Amino acid sequence: MNLGTSLRRSMFVALGALIMTGVAACGSDDADPGDTTTVEAGDNTTTEGGGNADAVTVTHRFGTTVIDAVPQRVVTIDSQWTDVMLAMGVEPVGHTIDSYLPDSITPWQELPADAAALTTVDGLPFEQISALEPDLIVGTFTIADDETYTLLSGIAPTVASLDSGQVSPWHDLVDVAGDILRDVERATSVIDAVDRRVADVAADLRGLAGQTFALAQYIVGDSMYIVADEDDGSSVFFQQLGMQLYPPVVSEAENASQARLNVATERADLLRADLLAFLVNGGDEDDLTDIPGFDQLPGTVAVLDYATIVALNTPSPLSIPYALDRLLPYLEDANG
Repeated sequence: MNLGTSLRRSMFVALGALIMTGVAACGSDDADPGDTTTVEAGDNTTTEGGGNADAVTVTHRFGTTVIDAVPQRVVTIDSQWTDVMLAMGVEPVGHTIDSYLPDSITPWQELPADAAALTTVDGLPFEQISALEPDLIVGTFTIADDETYTLLSGIAPTVASLDSGQVSPWHDLVDVAGDILRDVERATSVIDAVDRRVADVAADLRGLAGQTFALAQYIVGDSMYIVADEDDGSSVFFQQLGMQLYPPVVSEAENASQARLNVATERADLLRADLLAFLVNGGDEDDLTDIPGFDQLPGTVAVLDYATIVALNTPSPLSIPYALDRLLPYLEDANG
């Protein structure tokens, strides 16, 4: 398989699928328990008093990371965290780009012109990240293993995925950002604004309640990948609309122990949801003939562009409004 196909797959499968044994982040072993008291500040963060009253500790899949002060030079190494920081008013000094987007530009982001655009085609550019002298690095599925985390945390305090799920719920990332930046009020405002937008659509399209959805892609010449985890961050948006993940997909994934189901193109039966959001990755709609029965699917079929699928697949407070605008005609059709 060529490199392009592998990268296109990783966009949807999300590198965070690999569940590794956690290790403590830099700074976490140096604190003296006798000098601090810990107070709950959210599911993944605590604040510490005593030696440093401003310190925040973030728990993630590789351990814990202590952030002593509000970071001033943040590097974001996936689009979710880039969006979260932008929504929180933070301009990253460096951010990863998606080379499969036109001009590598994510259409819902407004990034500072002087921020370093980091390509990940050949893996994370550790030397470039280090040269930016960050005081915080944040990423989710791009920090796929212990080795990557260790290298990054050797550069600066690093926050990885908050749990072992493939795609983090964006609400959780905003909550953590609010604690890291000591601006919980803004974090709450960001979440509420997006949730109200989705809730308004749900109120207008009440027929979506109880309808089924599927989010999938076909990598041309390879196979299909279907979101199959009800707790996956990409499922939350549809569930907020009152929809449920297509049950046959959930059952199939449980049998295969896969959170993102990988199936042959002959399995169009797993796409028969009331609403299918679908990407032809590495081709165009002519390639749908590779999927027997695709043209006979009974529900509303939304064949979307790459950017919209990315917006849904790795959701954020900036990407969800963008995706909602483009998905709305299909939601209205599914509403009946």
